[in-house]
Amino acid sequence: MKSKNKRVKCTSVGGQAVMEGVMMQGTTCYCTAVRDPEGEIQIERLRLNRSAAAQRAAKIPFVRGVVNMFSSLVRGTKTLMRSAQVCGEDDGEPGRVEKWLADKFKVDVMQVATFVGAVLGIILAVALFLVLPNVLVNWLSGFVPQIAGSLWEFLLLGLFKLVIFLVYLGLILFIPDIKRLYRYHGAEHKTINCYEKGLPLTPENVMGCSRIHDRCGTSFLFLVLIINIAIISLVYWAVGVNNIADGILRTLARLGIEIVLLPVIAGAGYEVLKLLAKFHGPVSAVFKSPGMLLQKTLTTREPDAEMVEVAIAAFNAAMEMDADPDMAETHFITGGILSAMLKETKIRFAESGIDESDAEWIYSLATGIPRSELTFGEHVVKPSEAKRINELAQKRLTGRPLWYIVGDTRFYDCTIKVDERVLIPRPETELLAEQVVKLAEEGDKVLDLCTGSGCIAVAVAKHCAEKNVRVTASDVSDAAIMLARENARLNGVDVTFVQSDLFSKVHGRFNIIVCNPPYIKSGEIAELQSEVRNFEPRIALDGGEDGLDFYRRLASEVSRYIVKGGMLMLEVGEGQAEEVLKLFEKRDYAMVVKDFAGVERILKIAF
Repeated sequence: MKSKNKRVKCTSVGGQAVMEGVMMQGTTCYCTAVRDPEGEIQIERLRLNRSAAAQRAAKIPFVRGVVNMFSSLVRGTKTLMRSAQVCGEDDGEPGRVEKWLADKFKVDVMQVATFVGAVLGIILAVALFLVLPNVLVNWLSGFVPQIAGSLWEFLLLGLFKLVIFLVYLGLILFIPDIKRLYRYHGAEHKTINCYEKGLPLTPENVMGCSRIHDRCGTSFLFLVLIINIAIISLVYWAVGVNNIADGILRTLARLGIEIVLLPVIAGAGYEVLKLLAKFHGPVSAVFKSPGMLLQKTLTTREPDAEMVEVAIAAFNAAMEMDADPDMAETHFITGGILSAMLKETKIRFAESGIDESDAEWIYSLATGIPRSELTFGEHVVKPSEAKRINELAQKRLTGRPLWYIVGDTRFYDCTIKVDERVLIPRPETELLAEQVVKLAEEGDKVLDLCTGSGCIAVAVAKHCAEKNVRVTASDVSDAAIMLARENARLNGVDVTFVQSDLFSKVHGRFNIIVCNPPYIKSGEIAELQSEVRNFEPRIALDGGEDGLDFYRRLASEVSRYIVKGGMLMLEVGEGQAEEVLKLFEKRDYAMVVKDFAGVERILKIAF
């Protein structure tokens, strides 16, 4: 019969609990999964990228322990800091200190806090586990002189180190965040144990596994502590450090020796742990039991199902990345300094041939900062805003137009929904709508041909509501008419919509007829920007071989639908104004309005 905890698989994947998550390290990568404040699991996948020298050192006994200790310390601290950035609360506006750091030094206060915390943590570790035991022994020697230089001094020094270590682990359990960290530690162990038992990695299976694992870092720390006590005591005796009369000098000498021997102790501890991991008999169990007991009583706690889901996500990510050398790295989505983030996004967009103005619009939409103010002063981007920025940027990098991604755009003080059924309104079309609004008089009837999203009709109806202007809009596309109706409802205006190929189903005469027809030459559509060519409806772009097909139809039919003294207002393409005017021979007079770029864009033709 198989033992309940017998391993049927082996893995080199090891882990570390982080803030609201777990880091799993494979042979080529380390992947960290963290549950953010919105409850979503974010995963950061990074390659180890060891240097050739580090790879060679990792194969040398004892040396590899030193290399692993320092690389794990750096990587673990970095990962812990990164996880803190992800799971940090995203509440309210940045404080004055945050804004000052951002404005003066281009620094995120969270990065400063996590760095300072890491430095203070190292200082605390040195103070507690190196300085304090020696100070206590010297203090006790002052009361009992016989202790100095005797075997009792070595024993007491070791005892103090062990007690301080255990008391420290026990006391930090009273910190709520540490309790949660230990629960994620349990989730990490359970996940690895589940895999090694050959069970599918489901929350139910993982929850049923042990939270104790013999390759745990707690066991390593305990072994290092025991080896530290043994080696340090031997060296103290060999060099006669306890014979130094002055207590301060004796303490400094001890500290110097401990710091110098730290790599030796780490290397020895690593080799012992690696050796013990190969055996599972009663003898090895004796050596493993203290570390196992520490895990059970102090450094791991039972996780909940959500914590286990995070650990599984990290483990699977590490296994997948190890199996696929070409898998790209991914990074957490965190807040930061707006200028730096915006610059990076612009670079990514430029590499994909996307205009940098889209990056500015994305940051403006996500942060609520007007686009014109993005470069004035410095701003701190919150994590929730960063997630929205990343979401929009990733979709924009697929080539889909930004306003289709957002779902709506602003047009002449109106919110206009847009998608692939209609063209995205351009600034020059807003100028056309403005001209109609200025011209419309009390009781006028306005017809908007080729209405598309209905932007012109909606804007005219909204801004001319007090003049009792009646607006009709038509389009050949049923899908476009459906969306235009939505926009009329959204903006609370009354517009009559007609599905019609230009004038085919339009009845009556109008004081103003406005039209922004398709005017791109058929042969030039392939040369348009990819987001226009591939996403916007061709029916709203293609104006025929010379781009003037719709203007010819308008010229031949418009006189039957416009009142005497009425005005036809058209948008035309660059360089088309003169050719279009020639088509309207029966006009009373015509006027050309230039757009913001100085292009002859709007034609006002009187009848």
